[in-house]
Amino acid sequence: MGAQSTRSIAISDLRADAAPSPRYRNDWWTSVALAAKQAVTEIPIVFSIGSDPVEDGLVSSLNKPGNNITGVTFFTNALTAKRLELLRDIVPSAARIAALINPKNARAERDSADLRKAAASLGLHVEIIHAGSADELDASLGTIARTQADALWVASDAFFASRRGQLIVLSARLGIPTVYSQREVAIAGGLIAYGSDVADSHRQSGTYVGRILKGDKPIELPVLQPTKFDLVINLRTAKALGLTIPPTLLARADEVIE
Repeated sequence: MGAQSTRSIAISDLRADAAPSPRYRNDWWTSVALAAKQAVTEIPIVFSIGSDPVEDGLVSSLNKPGNNITGVTFFTNALTAKRLELLRDIVPSAARIAALINPKNARAERDSADLRKAAASLGLHVEIIHAGSADELDASLGTIARTQADALWVASDAFFASRRGQLIVLSARLGIPTVYSQREVAIAGGLIAYGSDVADSHRQSGTYVGRILKGDKPIELPVLQPTKFDLVINLRTAKALGLTIPPTLLARADEVIE
């Protein structure tokens, strides 16, 4: 069977199998990468995802990913604690943090455990609130208010990214300082965002495609992890909340919205 036929079969299999499984319904690209891995064994696959590829079963290890698959992940659990530290820097008096987590996300339990561990190390109390739909996000307004939280931490999640306008309005109605993972949220009106530079990760995956086309084998290309991170602060939102952002934090920001 020729290469063209093989590719046609692979694409057909991928289209049939790429619907997100329950575990990955909020990480579509991970679901697609898994479907591609199941569909083909010889055609090289390069992924760019926001989850842990070893834990997800995409690769056997980061250093030696597999015979025909490699790529880039912009996930790192170290950011969980870092975002919490940013909230503490902005609101030094904060003692109680509300955390919004999507229970449908494959990382929900791990995010919760990482967050509780980070909070304990900082002497903070965390109230975890689950929301996995637009209606549940609306309902979380009252739940967060009842926690009497001093600040809000929003998990990195595809659904939350798609509802950033709703999240910004929710935070504004509560009058609560909120940290996000996507820079676009801070640009749109969120207080602060810190996360991996996703555009850089996509560029890295493109570089891997070029190397493979020139003859490199996927098994020789380790899975790349994020090396660039975006810190975006919205001073307009800070002013509306009556907050003064520390000059040292502003100096570290990659982008400041004034």
